Amino acid sequence: MSNQFHVAVVGATGAVGQQMLKTLEERDFPIGSLKLLSSKRSAGKVMTFKGQEYTVEEAIPESFEGVQIALFSAGGSVSKALAPEAVKRGAIVVDNTSAFRMDPEVPLVVPEVNEEDLKEHNGIIANPNCSTIQMVVALEPLRQKYGLTKVIVSTYQAVSGAGLEAIEEMKQQTKDILEGKDVTPEILPVGGDKKHYQIAFNAIPQIDLFQDNGYTFEEMKMMNETKKIMHMAELEVAATCVRLPVETGHSESVYIETEKAGATVQEVKELLEKSPGVTLQDDPSNQVYPLASECVGKNDVFVGRIRKDLDRDNGYHMWIVSDNLLKGAAWNSVQIAESLVKLNLLK
Repeated sequence: MSNQFHVAVVGATGAVGQQMLKTLEERDFPIGSLKLLSSKRSAGKVMTFKGQEYTVEEAIPESFEGVQIALFSAGGSVSKALAPEAVKRGAIVVDNTSAFRMDPEVPLVVPEVNEEDLKEHNGIIANPNCSTIQMVVALEPLRQKYGLTKVIVSTYQAVSGAGLEAIEEMKQQTKDILEGKDVTPEILPVGGDKKHYQIAFNAIPQIDLFQDNGYTFEEMKMMNETKKIMHMAELEVAATCVRLPVETGHSESVYIETEKAGATVQEVKELLEKSPGVTLQDDPSNQVYPLASECVGKNDVFVGRIRKDLDRDNGYHMWIVSDNLLKGAAWNSVQIAESLVKLNLLK
């Protein structure tokens, strides 16, 4: 990575934007120049990157003149308006919203799974949903070796996935309830929906809005994105997504059925242990398994509680945990940028 690149981060002041900057710094990504962009409201803030202060600018089409890589995490409407403008000016956009994920012209990429899809980009690359990313990283090695026919997932998702305000709401509600005060929820499960429920000491079986088929948009994202990333339209996938009062770190209970039956749990563990981006934590006799509280700040996807289904020889259960702001967003985006450099896809 000897060349230096002109980079812009859109949504730099948000939870994921801040994590992207931290990750770019930790990875020592070769940055020649850096622009921090945001909404008009956040413009003017001063942020530090590698000891240097940067003033956040309002993101407008002209902001992308001379930019080679633009990392977007400022909401779908911003991406839809500004990503094509960035591409027009010669930038490659790595978009962390749902705006382009299911666009057939846009590759949806998790580097451990489908890095080669980057070669087909037309200027925009989509970063998948956080809960999808960690699941496909863990399942891809099994899919390659044993084939995959069915996936059933229940997620236990952290409130940071809903933004900084949701974290504050959870903390305030927890404090109020412990002090015997009433709470008035205003954000979760979805800011724009009709009703709001307390998240403190609770589990909310709704992430994003409900669709006509009874699934939420989050659940549909997981199902559709998994099929697209793995190039398997025929894969059977079902998801139930739940919000828990955890600040950071999504957990998932995943059941899969493989094409080839008969693999032992030990063989599955050995395969995952040597898979890129995966850390195996699986020793039930010593209570070793992945925990959300211990994955925070780590780039890997953690897998454990791997066991054979007792009724199906091709069925397996596992527990998958990852930092939703890192592998689920910022780290995957920076990884995509690193892959673009590695594959020589940047002008």
